[in-house]
Amino acid sequence: MMFGTVVRTLLPLLAAVSVGARMMSKAELHAKQVEAVARIRANLPRAAAAGTGVKNITFTNPRASEFYVDGTTIPDVDWDIGPSWSGLLPISSAANETRKLFFWFFPPGPQGSLDDLIFWTNGGPGCSSLEGLLQENGPFQWSYGQAHPTQNEFSWTNLSSIIYLEQPVGTGFSQGKPNATDENDVAAQIVGFLQQFLDVFSELQGKKLYLSGESYAGMYVPYLANYIYEHPGALNLNLTGFFVADPVLGWDVVQEQIPAVNFVHKYEHVFSFNQTFMTELDAIAAKCNYADYMEKHVTFPPKGLLPLPGKSTEADRGCDVWDMIFDAALTVNPAFNIYRIFDTWPILWDVLGFPGSFFQTQSPIYFDRPEVKAAIHAPNDTTWAECSDINVFPRGDRSLPPSFTVLPNAIEKSQRSVIVHGLADFILISEGTRIVIQNMTWNGLQGFQTPIQNDSFVVDGMGALGQTHTERGLTYFEVALSGHMVPQFSPRAAFQIMEFLMGFRENP
Repeated sequence: MMFGTVVRTLLPLLAAVSVGARMMSKAELHAKQVEAVARIRANLPRAAAAGTGVKNITFTNPRASEFYVDGTTIPDVDWDIGPSWSGLLPISSAANETRKLFFWFFPPGPQGSLDDLIFWTNGGPGCSSLEGLLQENGPFQWSYGQAHPTQNEFSWTNLSSIIYLEQPVGTGFSQGKPNATDENDVAAQIVGFLQQFLDVFSELQGKKLYLSGESYAGMYVPYLANYIYEHPGALNLNLTGFFVADPVLGWDVVQEQIPAVNFVHKYEHVFSFNQTFMTELDAIAAKCNYADYMEKHVTFPPKGLLPLPGKSTEADRGCDVWDMIFDAALTVNPAFNIYRIFDTWPILWDVLGFPGSFFQTQSPIYFDRPEVKAAIHAPNDTTWAECSDINVFPRGDRSLPPSFTVLPNAIEKSQRSVIVHGLADFILISEGTRIVIQNMTWNGLQGFQTPIQNDSFVVDGMGALGQTHTERGLTYFEVALSGHMVPQFSPRAAFQIMEFLMGFRENP
């Protein structure tokens, strides 16, 4: 009798909950989403809320017209993105120079600065910076699963001019035979290209320059910054700061292996491994000195130089937990994406043909279409791929990771410098970047002296979205929900970070 009474009492409540859950219409749901987007836009004064347009830049050198791109003729883009300039330029003024790099330059949007120039490069090595343009921070965006390109209100052209460069030689549309042996060779070639670029587009001379990039650009950007600082007469540009996201800065064992098992525990419901496998991973992590590395060695301030967990800079024999995790993740989720671990089946179509961790043959690849090549003055006889099959370092990159060499000098000579890391990135893991920073000495001290505070990165209109910490000219950001490509996966956060780097906001 009592049981029946309880059931009769609960039934009206359950019915109300059920009906209430069905009461939110699609229109109401959409209205809530629109309201959330409006809050973000309201706190983004430099972003274009609607419409297009650019600030006028007139280039007096007649050669500039050879590179002009009509913003109404970009294939599949159904609005006028405004004028831009793209094409190939050599890396030196030598008459017999055959090595050329492909660039695409955009002037600033209506709210952007005419006094600044952003340089962007993707990584790889050998991956095209046109990915950054099309799927991260360019004025039009065509990301995974999108049927058509859309306007990017978080475009960095709302901050200043930006040049996307396909480099080193062997990347994208670039021409010639790769011969770089190390990062100093690459830096010299980029500076040589920029000299030719500034000859044609001389009105850009004297601008404040900000170097930016992601992934293997963690190698490119610090070495390039160091090269420019150490060759002050080479460029008529004022290098002011740099931004590297999810960067290669140290050894593989540090940035991948040490933090891998902790990463799986943090996201255990995403990986969904069984307890037998988790026990095996924990045992290997303990045996290989990974398990308690952060607690023992990553202190604020550091107690001294941080040790390798074993003898190898990659992984000692039997200690490659990163690959074990990757293989197991693919078993559970065939669409597991090392660049953003939240992805699931089916793999979204990608106009650039490189969806996440997978190579999927797409047809046609956007930048390999003849009409696209014609619109942007790209060589029609070059087969474009997002990441080149050509070895851009024919004998390997002989440079040491920049945290041991040039990164401290680049930080010390910059007004501001930024390291960013997406917390959902598995190919390079944020805890590993923390280890690199705590092992590096710049401006007279090793590492950060005080701890990084949780929830300290507050994104306007969104709230706390990770952590940030500043000491001695270096600001470090961790961005929640973002994978490897922060401007793609968390564009509002990336935009705010660039605002800070460029001095458009005082605090991160």
